[in-house]
Amino acid sequence: MSVPISAGIRIGHVHLKVADLERALAFWHGVLGLEITQRMGTQAAFLSAGGYHHHIALNTWESAGGRPPPARSTGLYHVALLYPDRAALADALRRLVDAGIPLEGAADHGVSEALYLRDPDDNGVELYWDRPRDQWPRDADGALAMFTRALDLKALLATVSA
Repeated sequence: MSVPISAGIRIGHVHLKVADLERALAFWHGVLGLEITQRMGTQAAFLSAGGYHHHIALNTWESAGGRPPPARSTGLYHVALLYPDRAALADALRRLVDAGIPLEGAADHGVSEALYLRDPDDNGVELYWDRPRDQWPRDADGALAMFTRALDLKALLATVSA
């Protein structure tokens, strides 16, 4: 039996190999709005929200001009950005709509609401917010009872101006 790690552990950042740094920045910075905290010429950039050193790093060191991995291969399933509240997620959806970026899916999981899409390098991206823990669905024994239902995108967008 293994000993659980500290409950304070968090994912600090994700570093993605990209084919074209400017194209990747147009998405991560231009559409999603992450701030560029540092650039290393045309080879790498570090982006964050709220002044953190970086949440997402992008580089072309081993991937300039490359192609995404083929289907049915191992690798990253998706990067998930956790938004602080529903209004912030609604703003993210508005940005995607305005940029013409299609969603692959949108789901209400009971514990969260999520948008699923692809970045320009075909990396999976999840944008989501968590409901407060006291609102998470539970079964009769009190165990977590997550589910997947369609997310009402019109209702979500309505919270942008609310």
